[in-house]
Amino acid sequence: MSEPAVRQAQPSEVDRLAKLWYDGWQDGHAKVVPAQLKRLRTLESFAERLRDGLESVRVAGPVGAPLGFVMVKEDELYQLYLSAEARGSGLAAALLDDGEASLAKAGVQTAWLACAIGNDRAARFYEKRGWRRAGTMINRLDTQEGEFRLEVWRYEKSLQPRR
Repeated sequence: MSEPAVRQAQPSEVDRLAKLWYDGWQDGHAKVVPAQLKRLRTLESFAERLRDGLESVRVAGPVGAPLGFVMVKEDELYQLYLSAEARGSGLAAALLDDGEASLAKAGVQTAWLACAIGNDRAARFYEKRGWRRAGTMINRLDTQEGEFRLEVWRYEKSLQPRR
């Protein structure tokens, strides 16, 4: 079986991707983050963040009907979301691999990602894919009301080829 194709996100997919991100965020984060952050994470806030970073968004799934996406920012695997119906399909692994490849191509030697403390399903997935929990950190999140500081698990992975 071939690995699912990952491609560049299209501007016409922002609304669909925002809904996918919003639903996934609610599922993985709403129970483990402060109520103030939950209030700030609106569907429109996700759409705005996607529009702002669209050039770094890669998706899996048919054009117009993406099933998941990965987004990188500098040396960070910034976002990884999959629709509930695509879980267990291998798309999350394909998206993660694509994000890691993008970071490596940009010269990143050690990539990092933030995982909400308590999002155990995501943490297990990252660990299974070779990421190691380096500790906790304060993540400075951009919101429409300014910076929001949230303690998160920091995961890291070396992207150096094995010799």
